[in-house]
Amino acid sequence: MKTGFATIVLIGAALATSGCSRIKAQQGYLIDETLFTSILPGVDNRESVSRTLGRPTFAAQFDTGSWYYVSRLTGQYAFVAPKTLQQQILIVSFDEQGNVSTVQRRGMEKIARINPEDDKTATLGKSESFFQELFGNVGQVGAAGGPLGGQPTGRDGPR
Repeated sequence: MKTGFATIVLIGAALATSGCSRIKAQQGYLIDETLFTSILPGVDNRESVSRTLGRPTFAAQFDTGSWYYVSRLTGQYAFVAPKTLQQQILIVSFDEQGNVSTVQRRGMEKIARINPEDDKTATLGKSESFFQELFGNVGQVGAAGGPLGGQPTGRDGPR
């Protein structure tokens, strides 16, 4: 009887801890070092880069000077938000004629860490309490002055 209970407890513990394994996911461009190192400034152009590396993850929007190839490895435990474990950005820049001018590699230093404080975004201006917002307009209705009690006069006034 004790052996059966111990077996059930061990199976239950194994099932409970199996959900704690890390799930890894590769996102974006899969980098091939041989292909990337074969791109040479002054030798290659847009067409040869496109044939060698494929379409970029995204291209520069305000000029036609750079293509970006982004690769990211993320990991997460069961119900926790994923964290970036590795990131590489390959940047191929072009000159006006479409020839490769520079080839760069960036890593984790380009990840922006944003830690929101609350569920509200702080804004500039006057901060009012609940009751000030609720009763702030009391007495404001019809308070506009003028010869006809707030009605506009002149060209756009009553006819």
